[in-house]
Amino acid sequence: MNCSAVILAAGKGVRMHSNYPKVVHRVAGTPMIVHVVNAVTEAGIEKITLVVGHQQELIKALFVGQEVNFANQAEQLGTGHALLQARDIVQDDDMILVTAGDTPLLQAQTLEALIKHHQQSQATATILSTRLNNPSGYGRIVRNENGVFLRIVEEKDATPDEKRINEINSGMYCFQVKEAFKALSALSSGNAQGEYYLTDILEILRQDRQRVEVLCLDAKEDIYGINNREQLAWAEKIMRQRINQELMLSGVTMIDPDSTYIDAGIKIGMDTTIYPSCIIEGNSRIGEGCEIGPGTRISDSIIGNHVSIENSRIKEARVGDNCTIGPYAYLRPQAVLETGVKVGDFVEIKKSTIGAGSKIPHLSYIGDAKLGQGVNVGAGTITCNYDGKNKWPTLLEDGVFIGSNTNLVAPVRIGAHAVTGAGSTITKDVPPQALGLERAEQKNILDWKSGKRD
Repeated sequence: MNCSAVILAAGKGVRMHSNYPKVVHRVAGTPMIVHVVNAVTEAGIEKITLVVGHQQELIKALFVGQEVNFANQAEQLGTGHALLQARDIVQDDDMILVTAGDTPLLQAQTLEALIKHHQQSQATATILSTRLNNPSGYGRIVRNENGVFLRIVEEKDATPDEKRINEINSGMYCFQVKEAFKALSALSSGNAQGEYYLTDILEILRQDRQRVEVLCLDAKEDIYGINNREQLAWAEKIMRQRINQELMLSGVTMIDPDSTYIDAGIKIGMDTTIYPSCIIEGNSRIGEGCEIGPGTRISDSIIGNHVSIENSRIKEARVGDNCTIGPYAYLRPQAVLETGVKVGDFVEIKKSTIGAGSKIPHLSYIGDAKLGQGVNVGAGTITCNYDGKNKWPTLLEDGVFIGSNTNLVAPVRIGAHAVTGAGSTITKDVPPQALGLERAEQKNILDWKSGKRD
């Protein structure tokens, strides 16, 4: 049976008090609408239509290069009206899955169960429901004395008895396409909200003697819709618990999962240990046997195997195997550490490649530079790469030894196995094997303490 999905994502989300559409707000580093699309895709549905409206360009930008269809809901007149906007796209499909774009905790297995039940029961419509101890805010599933579905009533339209029902509508459905759109054409907006409720077509279908099924699952988290920042934070917590649990089951050790924040989609190798108060985000990848943290933040970076990083900031960098970083190091964008590099305390590296086995132990700034293999950079070394207008390169060839407190005024090249004297300001190239020394003659003034002056 040909099945596609329609995801409703046109609302403004006024309770978010935001300049952005609700569905682009992030949960574990990923916009909530992307979480929903990923769940639908993992459930085996290839054709996906997003119904968009408010600031739709921001939503469309999330799916550039992907085969996602868009339908425009210029006026937000309710969920029924929203689905109608997708009619031209899905009218030739046999069945559709309909869900909301603000349910980031949705999982593929929940959708798979809904689709399977719908197909096996040969229903015209199937509703996913769940039971909540506090059903406030949700539409209620109303059944007759035999447990047969009658209708869904929204909370604002519910009687006191109906409000006591704890089986709620998840907002997720499967429909046979032709019958669903026929019922949609008969919708009325005569309700407390003055909107066209998608839920009303279920009663229309039932009165037309069509089969309407309800699948009740323990899916409290999956169906959780986000309407405000408090709910967003709750979803964030649940999502990160899922991520951490999956990583730990795959062989990653977390000393304190509750203080470890890892974005969705992050890959971490087995036998890596994550210490407390770490943030790993974006498109980062971490290899096997690493020690990360405590107090480390890694963004959009690739970390090799057997790397140690302590109390440091790594951003858009690439770190090779067997490197040691920190404490209190800062790797800025385009920093590349090859195998076996040591970067110590209070070292900042920007847009530079550090060759295998090189060491920058402490208190240094390396910018727009290329270091060869086996280079040793003494404490307090600065690459003076900026002249107020342009950035200039520094090149340290293999085996160079830079004395402490050296200023390397770029552009400058230090030849292989050359040495610079401590305290030098190097403004000219140093040939291989040479000593580069720039230092004023020391002068000692005797009897300085006595006040005598020569």
